Amino acid sequence: MQFHHHGYVSGEPRVQDAAGTGIDRPAELPDRTDVLIVGSGPAGMLLAAQLSQFPDVTTRIIERRDGRLVLGQADGIQPRSVETFQAFGFAERIVAEAYNIAYMNFWGPDPENPRNIVRTARTEDYAFKISEFPHLIVNQARVLDYFAEAAAHGPGRIVPDYGIEFLGLTVHDEGEYPVAVRVRHTSGDRAGEERTIHAKYVAGCDGARSGVREAIGRTHVGDFAAHAWGVMDVLVNTDFPDWRTKCAINSTAGNILHIPREGGYLSRMYIDLGEVAADDDHRVRQTPVEEIIRRANDILHPYSIDVKQVAWHSVYEVGHRVTDRFDDGDDGRAPRVFLTGDACHTHSAKAGQGMNVSMQDGFNLGWKLGHVLAGLAPASLLETYSAERQPVAQQLIDFDREWSSLMARKPEEISDPQELATFYLGTAEFPSGFMTQYGPSRIVADAAHQELAPGFPVGKRFTSTEVVRVCDGNAVHLGHHAKADGRWRVYAFADAPAAGEDSALAAWAEWLASEASPLTRFTPSGADADAVFDVKAIYQQRFDEVDISLVPDVFLPRTGPLGLIDWEKVYAAAPSAWTSADIFTERELSRDGVVVVVRPDQYVAAVLPLSATDELADFFAGALTDQSTR
Repeated sequence: MQFHHHGYVSGEPRVQDAAGTGIDRPAELPDRTDVLIVGSGPAGMLLAAQLSQFPDVTTRIIERRDGRLVLGQADGIQPRSVETFQAFGFAERIVAEAYNIAYMNFWGPDPENPRNIVRTARTEDYAFKISEFPHLIVNQARVLDYFAEAAAHGPGRIVPDYGIEFLGLTVHDEGEYPVAVRVRHTSGDRAGEERTIHAKYVAGCDGARSGVREAIGRTHVGDFAAHAWGVMDVLVNTDFPDWRTKCAINSTAGNILHIPREGGYLSRMYIDLGEVAADDDHRVRQTPVEEIIRRANDILHPYSIDVKQVAWHSVYEVGHRVTDRFDDGDDGRAPRVFLTGDACHTHSAKAGQGMNVSMQDGFNLGWKLGHVLAGLAPASLLETYSAERQPVAQQLIDFDREWSSLMARKPEEISDPQELATFYLGTAEFPSGFMTQYGPSRIVADAAHQELAPGFPVGKRFTSTEVVRVCDGNAVHLGHHAKADGRWRVYAFADAPAAGEDSALAAWAEWLASEASPLTRFTPSGADADAVFDVKAIYQQRFDEVDISLVPDVFLPRTGPLGLIDWEKVYAAAPSAWTSADIFTERELSRDGVVVVVRPDQYVAAVLPLSATDELADFFAGALTDQSTR
């Protein structure tokens, strides 16, 4: 990580200097705020962590609970989420405490004695086959803790306002703070007090029973499935041999999805409670944990579990619903209120998607709100949130419906014992979070030049690969340098000539330093040269063949109040003693050079030849606000 660019740092470098609204931030919830986040779940806390990087934006987050979440509902962390954690600076720490899924085993009825279960398949987990990041299991509460730390340690110093309940809101047609939000204090000296907070924008991150969704008149589309599952986090003794391996278990008595948890002892079990009668009226939710344990033992026969402690349990009916729109925009009116996570999409928990997709909702929305409120982009940018995230939610529902149906089958309905394992591996890229692809818009260019970089599909997340940092010869992942700081990434992959020689890259760099370039037009006056755009050059030569003194100055910008040179923007692609990777080969990049533009939320926004300077300028003119006229 980089620090000291604002002067010598002797303490924890992850704690950034407070700035803007983070300086002397009031402890009490103010009457006015730029952004009011309702709910401190995964989407809400990620949103707060992202907006903490925009200290000129006043952000508050309210939560009905008196304090942090203690027992988290979700626990599955897909590789795309770990990739996101890396951008927020805590991937290594959460990986160290999490359970790493290495295998998933499948069990079914013994053909010789169907009352007993036997292992039918052992499959390697998909994570490391498609990503450098693992597939983890860790308590949602810990995920929230890490995002809370990132929010509190960012320049904006955002911390949740606990003990405040959302009551309702009204969006007015006029005014600088057009959203009037009614809230009630639920604890402390002010318990019971109601008041109105005025906001420019509101983000409803308040779960499946979202009051924000109801307040803006949006509705869930879809139905509850007629199947119930019990779920419990348990500490047990057992003779089941795969207790510390993720398992899908099918038996004549029902089904279990078994997931070991962090810490070496805890496990989560999803236990099939069977079909729900049409007139049940949700009475199945009252199923006692003793009955859930009894059914688990029936399914596991001839094995059994001796439950020593139940840390948490619940009963739910599988539901597949998507809200008709993820904001309050209508009839040409710009959106002011947004929905994220379970407030706009609900489904089963067994595919490990709820928390993961919710966090990507927050990542998508966060930088956009930051850009608009910081004056970097027009308000119309916010219209892309619902347009991008609603189709993703629908894809999730379609996938989860198929997966949960497969999980709930009876043995007599299964003709191929390997079918579930085949589906699990064959669809791995989707649950991993890597199938999302945003269509063309003001922030995603068309794919006219995709042949220059087939390994970086436009609209999909930027897939990192190792490169060699020229200044010190270290092999690093190019994408890991991209932190969740709200900046755009512009990667200039060089043509064949070396640094200092005439080349397409040299000509592009000269243009980038000119008055006509996006770097000049869209960076606020007085800000660092890389405040909005993090521009990096990747040469084809070995790192020790790149003379950094001959690299164009635009790739060695001066930053911070001391004007220090940033040496970490120049890379080499060819193999070294530390890596065998060549990013040009691995990502099928044109040896004539190519520019890859990546959004602040890590999605590829454009692929262009080095010569297409007008196209690059036009792209950013459609996405950002010209700062030279402000």
